[in-house]
Amino acid sequence: MWQLNDIQADWTLFLDRDGVINIEKKEDYIYNKDEFIFYDTALNALSILRKYFKYIIITTNQKGIGKGLMTDADLAAIHEYMLTEIINKGGGIDAVYYSAALDNSDPNRKPQPGMALQAKRDYPAIDFSKSIIVGNNISDMQFGRNAGMHTVFVKTTDPENEGHETIDYAFNSLFDFAEAVAHTK
Repeated sequence: MWQLNDIQADWTLFLDRDGVINIEKKEDYIYNKDEFIFYDTALNALSILRKYFKYIIITTNQKGIGKGLMTDADLAAIHEYMLTEIINKGGGIDAVYYSAALDNSDPNRKPQPGMALQAKRDYPAIDFSKSIIVGNNISDMQFGRNAGMHTVFVKTTDPENEGHETIDYAFNSLFDFAEAVAHTK
């Protein structure tokens, strides 16, 4: 199995959004930037991780758009706020991809690998064997596996789940993962 010290400067980090970077609303959606609340240590984590990865890419399912509960413009405003805050704290995100699809079999909705394939088209240097997905759901882990990535599960919304076959490593938070990566360098 791969080790955290295998991570080199040419690796790519894929991140889920809700439940990884920001507090997830249980059985609901983040509708505007006022509802987007970063985990206390997420901005520090992103600042640390920026040093160790060539690309950092967010891939997020956004079914609220597909259900007509919010618009693409609403999501763009949330992401503009999120990216500004990340940059202001010394982090950086290279791209954000989202799927508004309602059907889990849609090629762009996690666990399908479509958003990873979009990123590879936009950033041809991405090598999925040198990529990690960090997520808080098994669908994130399956997304990673379906694209040929390594997987890291954060237990922010499901603290008991760390033994699933698709999970390579489990951490309590994105910050704990960032600290573990930093300690290998």
